Amino acid sequence: MSDLFLAMRRIILLAAVLIGGMAAVAPAQAASLIEKGTYLSGPRYDGDMGQCGEALGTIASQFASKESTFWNSSLQITGFADVHEVAFRPWATQSIPRRFCAASAMLSDGRAREVHYSIIEDGGFAGFGSGVEWCVVGLDRNWAYNPSCKAAKP
Repeated sequence: MSDLFLAMRRIILLAAVLIGGMAAVAPAQAASLIEKGTYLSGPRYDGDMGQCGEALGTIASQFASKESTFWNSSLQITGFADVHEVAFRPWATQSIPRRFCAASAMLSDGRAREVHYSIIEDGGFAGFGSGVEWCVVGLDRNWAYNPSCKAAKP
């Protein structure tokens, strides 16, 4: 029984090696007309995303979570003022649509700080819904958007 098992195992291993070798040697083929028309049509963006004010709750929630989890801080955003759009789709038309906004945020320490953020079409979890990228000037502690949140602007 064990000899039969070993023989079958060797045959399966040999078949896998041969198939893998043939796949490595075969030239890559371009997509056919059917594949291009059906499966590889590309993204379809319509520029339909929320206005600047609709992302403020998400920003406040994510900011409080980040501060408490990563920086051991109780700092929170208590309110926003002067919310305005900075740019809408400032890059090439085939790029992912973004709405760039800015606001003044009042923090729980009594200081007002500038917030730069963008609302991204299909940028939410797993590409569903709008996503938000944001930066609070002076509190970009991991320097993701440094200097002074410049990388969060258009």
